Order: sequence, then C-alpha cells, then structure tokens
Amino acid sequence: MKRYRILWADDEIDMLKSHIIFLTDKGFDVTTASNGEDAIALSQKESYDIIFLDEQMPGIGGLGALSEIKATSPSTPVIMITKNEEESLMDQAIGKKISDYLIKPVNPNQIVLACKKLLDSESLKDDSTAKDYISEFNKITQQLMMPMEPEDWMDLHARLSKWELELDEHPNLDLRETLTGQKRDCNAEFSKYVERHYETWCESEFEERPTLSVDILDKHVVPHLKDGKKVFFFVVDCLRYDQWLIMATMLQSCYQIHNEQYFSILPTATSYARNTIFSGLFPDDIEKRHPKLWAESQKSEHSKNKYEDEFFKDFFKRRRLSVNGIKYSKLTTTEESKNFENSVLSYLNHQLNAVVINFVDILAHSRFDSQVIRELSPDENAFRSLTKTWFEHSYFFKMLKALAKQDVTIVVTTDHGSIRCMHPSKVIGDREASTNLRFKFGKNLQCETKQAVMIRNPERYRLPKHALNIHYIIAKEDYYFVYPTNYHKFVNQYRDSFQHGGISLDEMVVPIATLTPKV
Repeated sequence: MKRYRILWADDEIDMLKSHIIFLTDKGFDVTTASNGEDAIALSQKESYDIIFLDEQMPGIGGLGALSEIKATSPSTPVIMITKNEEESLMDQAIGKKISDYLIKPVNPNQIVLACKKLLDSESLKDDSTAKDYISEFNKITQQLMMPMEPEDWMDLHARLSKWELELDEHPNLDLRETLTGQKRDCNAEFSKYVERHYETWCESEFEERPTLSVDILDKHVVPHLKDGKKVFFFVVDCLRYDQWLIMATMLQSCYQIHNEQYFSILPTATSYARNTIFSGLFPDDIEKRHPKLWAESQKSEHSKNKYEDEFFKDFFKRRRLSVNGIKYSKLTTTEESKNFENSVLSYLNHQLNAVVINFVDILAHSRFDSQVIRELSPDENAFRSLTKTWFEHSYFFKMLKALAKQDVTIVVTTDHGSIRCMHPSKVIGDREASTNLRFKFGKNLQCETKQAVMIRNPERYRLPKHALNIHYIIAKEDYYFVYPTNYHKFVNQYRDSFQHGGISLDEMVVPIATLTPKV
C-alpha cells in the first residue's frame, strides 16, 4: 500500500513523539518542523500528501505559513491545529482554504481519521460503490431470468440509468464496461419482450395497457386542467431518462419533482411519436382523421411535425374539454428560446401552454455532423456531461426557474430517446424505401430477423400503410441499418452515432415528470 507523506509543524513537536510513532505504525511517513519558517521551506522543497499546522507558533504562525504554502502548493490539503475555538479565526482559516481543523489537545486516532477523511475518502467511496454495484448486477441478472411486466422494465431502466450517473462520479472504477455489457443484455431481452407484447398493447384499451405516447395528454395533462390548474407542457425532443435525471437534480431546489416513465410508440421517431402525443391518436388513426395533413407531413423531413398545433387543438375538440386558452410553441433556435424566456410570464394568460424544445435532438445529430462535438462527447458519459452543460446555461432552465415562482404545474416529457449505435445490420430494399437508420418502411425489405422486428401487417402496430404492400422493419438493441452498396463506408460513417427509431430501453422507456413549485 502507498505510504502517504505528512508534514507536521508545531512548536511543541518534541512532545508529540508518541503521535508520530503511532502514525508511522499506521503507514505514514512523517516529517516534522518546529516553526512556520521551516514548514514553508520544507513544503517548497518536497511534496507532501497532507500538512498539519499549529495555529500558534513563534515567528510565522499557522495562518501566515498557510498563505505561503498555498501560494506554492495550492492543491495540498492543510489541517489547522489550534487551541482557539473562536469562530472568526476559523472563518479566516477556511477563507484561506484549509481542508479541516482540529482543536487541541488531539489524540493519535483523531489525526489518523483526519488523514483518512482527506486522503482515502475517494478510495473508500469507490470501494463502497463497487460493492453496491456488484450486488445490483447480480439482482438484475437474476431478474432477467424471471417473467417481466411493463413496470418491471421501467424500474430496471431507472436503476440502470441511476447507476450510469453513479459511475460517472467514480471514473476510477473499472466497472463501466461491465455496466455496458449488462445493459446490452437487458436491451436484448427487452427487444424480445416488446416484439411479443407490442401488438397486444396496440389492441388494448386505455386502462389495460402500459402508458404509451398516445395516452400522455389524457393521463398526465388533462387531470391538471380539470382541477383548474395552469399547465406548462414541455416536450423536449429526443430526451433520454439519464439526461432527464441530470436536469431534475438541478431543479430540485425549486420544484417538487415526481418522476415517471412511459413507453414511446414504434417507431421511436419524431414524426410518429410526437404527432401521436399531440393528437392522442395512433399514427394510423392520424392518417385516417387528417389524411391531407398526414400526407403533407410525409413530403420532407422539415414537414413531418408541421401540424402538431392542429392535432393538439383537435384533441381537445374531440374530448369536448373546455380550456381557458391553449397555446402551442416550438423552439428550434436560440433566438426563439430567448424570446420565449423573456416573455414566459405573459404566457400565464393561457391555461395550457405546450412547448416543444428541439435542442437535445439537435445536439444528438450535431454530434454526428460535427467532429468537434464528437470529440467533446466520445462516449455516453461525456454526452451526458454535454447535456448538463447545455441545460445549465439554457433558456429552458431560465424558463423553469422563472415559472418556479408561479402557481403553475409543469409537465416535462419527450417523444423518444436515443441509443448509441455500435453494430451494423445489412438491409436490402428498393429505391423507394425510407432512409432512416433505425427503422425503414418500403417494399421487399429484407434483413437479419435477429437484429430487427419485421412488420408485415402495419395495422397490427397501428402504423399507416403509406401505400400498398408496404411493410416496416425496426432495429433492435444498438443495430443500425446499412445497404450493401458501399457497405463498409457507411458502416464506419454511422457507427458510434446516436440514433432513434428502434427498440431499446433508452429510446422507448422515456421520462415524464410533474413539477410543482416550492412556493
């Protein structure tokens, strides 16, 4: 084991020989000084893991020595030892960045504990975290062998996401690969589960299925409106549960937060999932009720969610719900977000405000398009960190802080998440097939069935047919579709990019949270 080096300065150091012997026996190498001048000189000459300074020494006292030592060794922990318990003295010492202080007389065990607190705390935390995760790993492994219900998958996904954040805080632990591998196993089992049960969910009544995109307004927005509440309904495009947990932590000081999850419909793509949220209809029903709008929305990528406002207002018309003002807003640029934040309180004139925020989706796509952003976020840990940095400085965060002072209910959700795609799946199809990497629809599509769900009858999945003889394929786990033409080029181009549209926990099991201001 490493022997830590201690410098201990005290004008009565000769009377502390028993303490020094005790520390030596405990594995510390102790260098002594009898005054502040010698302590400063030794700290400039040698490197120490921790320094003890007596506050009252002839000549340069502890506080004076502290300033000199910190000037040349700012990261070295310093513990002040003093007979003086005055608060002003401690404030002065803390202001000069002492790491801790002890009141005389001190016993040897106090010294050892102070050292362990400063020198071994990260190691002890790492050990505790490692033990806890190994225990959780075994529980999850056993759980996957048992029958699973929708709520079990939501709970499992929440636990995995929390462990991802926990391991982010312990970068020295060699457990990241273990967690990644276990999550891959969970996604494999989850894909099989969805393939077995999704058709049943689509056929089931509102009360008999897990919450899907189509149920969000009825279950999470309408009840607040019926209670007479003013509601802000934020839909953050492409927000994963782990990303939301980071945001929620930053909002805890001003909101009571009730976190839940729901299942995004398939495909987990904006043009399907978000239109379903705002209409309260499955995609095939949107096509039937709004044939012109649906056909228009499919013409290009820029028009796929062009008619959410119309779908949204039609939802309340169908439900015959009287709402005192409905406002829909979509924020896709910094300027739009800034203007909304500056005038957010004026929106309280409407009982219901629906706000779409596109930045997280833009961030995911920018990571693919921009080499700089990819280098800033080489893995999921870094991608979460990038999301945190954005949110911390975003107009969205400012909006939420401003609304925390008002009598409103906030509902935050997303249409789908995303997954880091690592494995290619070769697909064959005609020229009319869609270009998505995680799902495709078209004629004569062929792929490896272990890597994708093949949907020959779109109506069973409540999907529009688009045309005769159209079927869908939806990628499982972290696969992405690549055509045989220029296969290796596109494999390398799209590997390690964040995509959505398929079946995975991060894409399909997504957050929905209710925020109540602490006012």
